[in-house]
Amino acid sequence: MRTLKILLQKEFRQIFRNKIILGITMVMPVMQFIILPLAANFEIKNINLVVVDHDHSVDSRKLLSDITSSGYFRLIDYDNTFDEAYKYIERDKADVILEIPADFERNLVREGSQKIFIAFNAINGTKAGLGASYLGTIASNYNKNILIGLMPSIKNENKAGIDVVPLDWFNPQRNYKLSLIPGILGMLVTLVGGFLTALNIVKEKEIGTIEQINVSPIRKKDFILAKLIPFWILATVIFTIGLILSYFLYHIVPRGNLLILYAFVAVYLLAILGFGLLVSTYCDTQQQAMFIMFFFMLIFILLGGLFTPIESMPLWARAITKLNPVAYFINVIRMVMLKGSSFKDILPELGAVSIMAVVLNVWAGLNYKKKM
Repeated sequence: MRTLKILLQKEFRQIFRNKIILGITMVMPVMQFIILPLAANFEIKNINLVVVDHDHSVDSRKLLSDITSSGYFRLIDYDNTFDEAYKYIERDKADVILEIPADFERNLVREGSQKIFIAFNAINGTKAGLGASYLGTIASNYNKNILIGLMPSIKNENKAGIDVVPLDWFNPQRNYKLSLIPGILGMLVTLVGGFLTALNIVKEKEIGTIEQINVSPIRKKDFILAKLIPFWILATVIFTIGLILSYFLYHIVPRGNLLILYAFVAVYLLAILGFGLLVSTYCDTQQQAMFIMFFFMLIFILLGGLFTPIESMPLWARAITKLNPVAYFINVIRMVMLKGSSFKDILPELGAVSIMAVVLNVWAGLNYKKKM
């Protein structure tokens, strides 16, 4: 224990001696945690719209008014032909063209329905899909209001069919920040713990101190623990700061027991730190470690379920997520903070991450022995 204590003192002195790295480590996650939830928005707004109105009627103007007043669309121009409007699409100044045919008002009044033409710039598939859905809903509601105005009796008619009443559990207002912020917190903790650990042993190699450690009577177990414990504590502190910011800035109150969450974070950090330690045993320079960690972290985050639900991924991607510790962490932090899950509920994820932690740290220890 005395040897481990001395090694820990050495590691903490190295961490606090480098003021720039320490500042970046503490300030960067906090700034990202503040900025990302405010900048990221799952709602598509300000869709640039160009209108080609061949009817020039009162109803066509009312439809256009409903579209622009919805808050999702921004009118760019009002052209006479489709070819003129298409030039805005070619110059990437418009996202959608709405073409209203001639006799729009007459057919709508006589037949109760009328087709309109919508052309989307589908380079951004998500924006095009949601924009088309918004336009379809607005046009459908407008058509319904027209029919009610012409035949008020249909408003009170009992229509046969299935009446769907949605009930949103755990997030009644469908606030995307409630699911985004816990995921961002998990991502930042992962980046800090993984990158710093990966660079630690490599730094010893570059400055030559690893050779002195290898010939000293320091046990391998003490050396590895001394490399893991400081960054385990640092990542836990950053996680705590994130919880405090999520409470005061975004008013997110964890529904579950925080002790359960911290217990899982403790095991999860062992897995991430073990992975960083493993990478450092294979690299000779900090540049190599940075590129390798960036490669794996990018995959972990993109396949972690933060931006895309895992259930929506293809089968091969879902198979990869079984080996992705970030996916388990994001799922658990959402379960505990938003759903109020108990310790029993997170046991499958805890078991998987525990196995990863043991395998990665044992692997790193064995590989470091080869470097002795």
